[in-house]
Amino acid sequence: MDFSELSLSTPSIPIGYSRLVARTLGLVEKSLHLLLPNTHLHTSDLLRDDTSITGAQQIRILSNALDISGNEAFGLYFGQNLIPSTHGPLGFLVHSSSNLIDAMEAFTNFLPLRMNLTKMDISTSPDWLECHFHAHPQIEEKIYRLVIEALSLGVFAITEFILGRPLTEGQLQLNYPAPNYQAQYHQFYPCPIHFSANSNSLRIPIGLIHTKNASAEHNNYEYALSQCKNLLDQLHVGHQDTKTKVRKLLLSHPNHQLSEDAVAATMFISKRTLARRLNSENTGFREVRDDVLSSLATAYLLDTQLSVDAIASLLNYHDSSNFRRAFKRWHGIPPEQYREKNKNR
Repeated sequence: MDFSELSLSTPSIPIGYSRLVARTLGLVEKSLHLLLPNTHLHTSDLLRDDTSITGAQQIRILSNALDISGNEAFGLYFGQNLIPSTHGPLGFLVHSSSNLIDAMEAFTNFLPLRMNLTKMDISTSPDWLECHFHAHPQIEEKIYRLVIEALSLGVFAITEFILGRPLTEGQLQLNYPAPNYQAQYHQFYPCPIHFSANSNSLRIPIGLIHTKNASAEHNNYEYALSQCKNLLDQLHVGHQDTKTKVRKLLLSHPNHQLSEDAVAATMFISKRTLARRLNSENTGFREVRDDVLSSLATAYLLDTQLSVDAIASLLNYHDSSNFRRAFKRWHGIPPEQYREKNKNR
């Protein structure tokens, strides 16, 4: 598997993965600098949404994280947090894939655009879909296992999202010897694991590859992705007040329904500090979240023919009646009436 040398020297990896590393370590804003020795990065770089880093910097951050954690199994805990939504636009693409094989092909094709230190290729046999995992040859032995653990757990998260259940009938093969903490693997992986294999791969029974993604409405999600990108583009990149940061986090998440605790953790501050900062800007978390949801809801109503039930689903309201109540609270009228009243605008 060929890797370009540019992947080490070109700033192309989104900073979001490094922030997830920091969250997994439990770091807070004042301790983020501990993750950055020998990276030529500053805490402000880690907190900016538009920061991209080189492969060499990402390798150093992962190495530093392993040292800070003092836990050989850190890769398992980091990988457990790599759910589809952590991959940004790639996560949206996975969410919108019609079945498992489409999701795996999307992840294979676009993973290098998000994390160019890793690659995946897929092949089929009469019995299996095989997902092969590769790490950049410049990744030092110290963090090689961490990278493979994280990548493989990220793929397991995709399969679980599509199937709606853990992949118990799969087989995970790893090309390194069983580590000292091998007993912990069974807490993170739902299927049999084979160490000292010829390659790193996940085998998925071939009969599952056309399993439909029950939550996928391709056109709906494609439009949702477009709408969120448009709203994100409207947020001034250099404007770093707390309200703008919260809006960006909510818009970047597939269902826009992050909790206040989750947003605070992503910003490496306490819930109380988040509330205090928003209050200093004359707003609060609920108002910011409602503003995001209201903006998306009105755009869907006026710019598409999506049903109210479909819009409710896109915004992660499991019961459309709850969405209707929220919309009426925002606008004073039900969504159907709002669409009718504004259809000629």
